[in-house]
Amino acid sequence: MTDPLTIRRLYGRRQGHPLRAGQAELVESLLPRLAIPAEGPLDAARLFGADRPLALEIGFGKGEHLGQQAAWAPGTGFIGCEPFLDGMVGACMQVRDRGLANVRLHLGDALDVLERLPDASLDRAWLLHPDPWPKARHAKRRFMNAGPIGLLAAKLKPGGEFRFGTDHPIYCRWAMMVMAARPEFRWEAETPRDFLVRPDDWPETRYEAKARAKGHEVWYFRYRRVAPR
Repeated sequence: MTDPLTIRRLYGRRQGHPLRAGQAELVESLLPRLAIPAEGPLDAARLFGADRPLALEIGFGKGEHLGQQAAWAPGTGFIGCEPFLDGMVGACMQVRDRGLANVRLHLGDALDVLERLPDASLDRAWLLHPDPWPKARHAKRRFMNAGPIGLLAAKLKPGGEFRFGTDHPIYCRWAMMVMAARPEFRWEAETPRDFLVRPDDWPETRYEAKARAKGHEVWYFRYRRVAPR
């Protein structure tokens, strides 16, 4: 069986509708300054010029959550990974409009960045509303698989937090089974409210708002990286 960690997820088009002139200009002028180096090991000093806490968002959509988290924690370095150029436009707008100096972006698969980070280097990580790949034959394409989650566990510091959100019931059940099999993580939930109500420090994304407008339930999962014994 193919190890899910070896499967990169750049399926389909990396760009949707053509960029408008202003969007293209923004990407051309700003993205090169924010882009993760293409090769070599990565750490806070290389990415941000000095040691600092690091956080990672895996697939940030239009960048609303990434931008708000970065604005709330200017002393933390935020790494955003997104395979679609349309998303990069949104993230660049967040950086420009909020005057953010603590964001770096990768146009591509998050696994390519995770593999280059030191072990136990991340304080926080998010996977919010990923493509559910609902068909059984496509399950190996989900980030929520043993290989990617094992890699994420290695990169999170003991005590670090991983947050996962979805409105898709198939992916929700799958993710719960995957995470239940990981002794490196402890699910931070004591009552149903803990995973049915969005925490105050979890900004709503436009995707989540659309899901709720359609009447979808949304689930919010918080996992703590357990220190090795």
